[in-house]
Formats: sequence, C-alpha cells, structure tokens
Amino acid sequence: MASPLQNSVQDAMTLSDKYGAQIASKTILVTGVSPTSIGSAFVNALAASSPSLLILAGRNASKLSQTSASIAEAHPTVRVRTLQVDLSSLESVRRSVEELLSWNDVPAIDVLVNNAGVMATGYALSQEGIESQFVANHLGHFLFTNLIMPKLLTVEAPRVVAVASDGHRLSPIRWDDLNFDGGKTYDRWRAYGQSKTANMLFALSLSRKLAARGLQAYSVHPGVILDTGLANHLDGSSSGDFAALSSLDKAMGNAEGWKGFDAISREQAAATLLHAAFDTGLKQHNGEYLISCRVADPYRDTVRAWAVSQFEAERLWELSEKLVGETFSYKGLRA
Repeated sequence: MASPLQNSVQDAMTLSDKYGAQIASKTILVTGVSPTSIGSAFVNALAASSPSLLILAGRNASKLSQTSASIAEAHPTVRVRTLQVDLSSLESVRRSVEELLSWNDVPAIDVLVNNAGVMATGYALSQEGIESQFVANHLGHFLFTNLIMPKLLTVEAPRVVAVASDGHRLSPIRWDDLNFDGGKTYDRWRAYGQSKTANMLFALSLSRKLAARGLQAYSVHPGVILDTGLANHLDGSSSGDFAALSSLDKAMGNAEGWKGFDAISREQAAATLLHAAFDTGLKQHNGEYLISCRVADPYRDTVRAWAVSQFEAERLWELSEKLVGETFSYKGLRA
C-alpha cells in the first residue's frame, strides 16, 4: 500500500509532459544512469518529450548500454550517446572530458545533471589520496562540470543540477581533516554527509559565479528511495549500518533519528530533478536547494546552515581547485 507521501508526490512522466516545451530540442547530459537508478528514471522520462540528444555518462559500459537500449526501445527517434567516466578518478574525468569536447557534432549542452554518486561506503582513498566519497560525489563532478563549461556557456540559459540529499545534515565540510585522520576516525555516514553538503555548496557557487552568463544551478534532495541499488552494500539489520545512521542522527539531535524512512519510487524521485532542470519559475531562486518539486523551507525541511552559506561555498570552491590542481576563474562574470 502506498504511503500518504507517495500519493502526494508527482512523478517524472507527469512533469516530462508539463515541461515538454522546455525539454524538446535540448541536449541534456546526465551522470549516473544505471538501469535501477533515479538517473535512469529521469532520462527515460525525458525521452518522452523529444530532446535533441541525451548523453548518458557513467562508469559501467554495460549498464550505460542497458539504459540506452531501454530508451531506444520506447522512443526510437530519440538520439542517445554514452560517455564512460569514473567520477571517483580525476584521471578518468579528464579523459572523458577530452572525449566529450572532441564531439564536434555536439557543440553545446543545455542541461547538466550531476546525479552519479555513492553512499556510505567503507573507508578508501582515491588515486589522489582523497577520501573516496568526497571524490565520487563532489570532486569528480566539480572537475567534470568546470571542464565542460565551454559547452554549457554556449547556450543562452544553461542549467546545472546537483543531486544532493538531506543527508547533508550529517556533516559540514571537515576543512582540516577530509580524510578522517587517515581513516582512524572514519564514519561512513559523516563522510556521506560531508559529500552531500559539498553538492549543495557547489551549486550555490556556480549560481553566484555564472549568473551573469545566464547559468542557473540548483541542488536537489530527491527523496528517500530504497530500490535504486545505492544501498545494496549496506547492512540493514537492527545492529547494522542503518542502525548506525539512526544513532548518529540521535547523537546530533536530528529528528531523523527517531523517524522511519518515508520512501518514494524512483519515478517520483526523478520528478524533482525535472523540476530543477526545466521549471521556468525558478530563476529568482538561482542556487537554492530543492525538495519535493519546490524550494526547500528551512523552517519545515532539513536544511543546515553549513550547506547554504556563501562563505562556505567560496571556501569549498578554493579547496576543490587546490585538490584538482586547476583554477577555474569566472571573474567579471558575477551578476
């Protein structure tokens, strides 16, 4: 039986029809589109409204092919291209961007949706020596987005959507200890929370730095979805990983520690991505955090100050530049 929340949430196909005029003829790039993901539900809904091109980006070539095939079967006239990229590797990001920028038949990208991510994985470091969730969820997308910015800024009103989470409540950016003291103090949920805070701050930075060029950027909490495969590696027992999440929330005084999961479907979760990517009434809210197809309300939604601070956003931008070894200057373009 559907929960009251499920019955009240819009689904992606309904919004694809609503935003049909905005989707038609657009080139849209989406990361993280494996067959059981929110990203897959999102691109399948987009395909119903005749975009010019869907670029499906992800780590697993087989899963990219599966999602591409499902679109081709339902919407054979929609053009689809795939781009293999492992966002947990900055080297892979650079290779994939080099390939994308060589596509002369794709001069511009209208919408970028940074959906790929991992959740509460065990302690590991990237090739660059940086905590893996921070790299896969934030730093890879930071580098990817900035390197393909020339294609985004070719269009009049580009959009970037960062799929974040209300899990940002679990941690601010650990400015002087991203790696949890070499893993000695590692907590998979705090690391996840830090990376989701970074998603929100990145969208905020993009909106401030590039609004004068017409770019809109939003971060999104898609909702709690239990059937995406994102949490398949976690122990759901009464003494397992989700129990640890509840304990952390309680220790932090978060209401979520005393509440159960109010889950929605992948198609319902993808609706807020559609809203962020195509709603024409959002411009005055550039840079903000969205939930349930609306701007989040800090008085009734989970919104932590550390994830919506312009100061924190600029500090993260500078730290991210240092970590990827590149500077992305948009001076003179601020609104």
